[in-house]
Amino acid sequence: MDLTEVCFAGAARQAELLRSGELTSRELVTECLRRVHAHDRDLNAFRVVFETSALAEADAADARRARGEDAPLLGVPIAVKEDLAIAGLPTTRGTDAVSKVAEADSEVVRLLRAAGAVILGRTRMPELGLWPYTESSWAGVTRNPWSRDHSPGGSSGGSAAAVAAGFVGGAIGTDGAGSIRIPAASTGLFGLKPQRGRVSLLPDEQVWTGLVAAGPITRHVADWALIADQISDSNGPARPPRSSFVAATTAEVGRLRVAVSLRPWGPGIPLSQEVRDVVLDTASLLGDLGHDVVRLDPEMNDIAGSTAFAARYLHCADIGRNALDRPSRLDRRTQQIAALGRRLPSGLVRKVIEQGDRVGAHANRIFSGCDLLLTPVLTRPPLRVGEWSRWSTVRALLAAARMTTFLPLWNIAGNPAASVPSGHTRDGLPLAVQLVGRSHDECTVLSVAGQLERARPWADRRPPAFG
Repeated sequence: MDLTEVCFAGAARQAELLRSGELTSRELVTECLRRVHAHDRDLNAFRVVFETSALAEADAADARRARGEDAPLLGVPIAVKEDLAIAGLPTTRGTDAVSKVAEADSEVVRLLRAAGAVILGRTRMPELGLWPYTESSWAGVTRNPWSRDHSPGGSSGGSAAAVAAGFVGGAIGTDGAGSIRIPAASTGLFGLKPQRGRVSLLPDEQVWTGLVAAGPITRHVADWALIADQISDSNGPARPPRSSFVAATTAEVGRLRVAVSLRPWGPGIPLSQEVRDVVLDTASLLGDLGHDVVRLDPEMNDIAGSTAFAARYLHCADIGRNALDRPSRLDRRTQQIAALGRRLPSGLVRKVIEQGDRVGAHANRIFSGCDLLLTPVLTRPPLRVGEWSRWSTVRALLAAARMTTFLPLWNIAGNPAASVPSGHTRDGLPLAVQLVGRSHDECTVLSVAGQLERARPWADRRPPAFG
């Protein structure tokens, strides 16, 4: 068996091979670790690799299988972002400023273990998750497997790089303003930010004043669905999905009305021609698949929404800094963003958080006339490493807001929103589109993403240096 092919097969296929006995977890995890040792000095996807415990977990999975036991992810290697608690380790959130260790696994990690997954390691993120790239002064640069000169995005950049390079069958990210969708788009992967509350964030009740959701980043739509089915919170605040996510990936949805919007969330924001072209090409493909596709550029209450997000973002940076053991170790830029947050009047912060429901309700009016919204993920191709490093903090923040303009509204509203691979630039870098669903309706997003993947498979093309 070609183990390189297996490493790029994705979590769902890996689970099938393990279940059939064609492969052992020890063989799979050993090959994943070999790939990490061979390539991750250059990529820097992992903050820490759990080599000893991962091999022990693989052996335990094989022993369970030999006894006739099974579990949905039994023996499948998964990586988790470093803002998710793991017992006995500090929850570092991309910093070198935490020493206190977590007493217990986060609920996400607990559920992964309960489903039989092997936790291979923790993946890197920018400090406090504040940037759409994964770099810091103390941890260095995390690079994109498609081009070492480019970023895999952020803040779940390490998770995306690990999956794109074939280190793991899937990885968990978190998304407070696009941090699953940005790296998925930058690395040619599928990443769906689930409905707010779908995946428990415990031990945190909420993160970033309710903006953050956790979910998988994967090679295939089916991989995402398999992992998400295991970590979904059946007792959480999100309305239960219509069916399992796995079933949704192949469900017949009939003729849907899909609205296409190329209107950025704010005036004067440019959209690259390559991005525009892949959105319109995907719209054409959806029409060929039998859907009713219409151009619709709705008014999204830009001023109220952008003000609400900016204030919450800055406020959360300040909260995040204050929660650290050693905040003086943060990078200068992180300190500057937190300082901006401290200057916000407390009354303004309360007001914009309260305003979130109204902003979300306004945004969701679009779904009175359509089933899905199709937009760009990013306004441009992936960032180059260090592209904004010499800019002032404020200038870089404004550039980040322009690049990610289509994303944070759906963190405020809470809707499920996915990054779906949709081709490559002339230079071979991945491009993607965003599919946004009605509140609580990941299933329709998954069904249509599955149709797109079957019509134009994306996972067969791999980063040249790793496949």
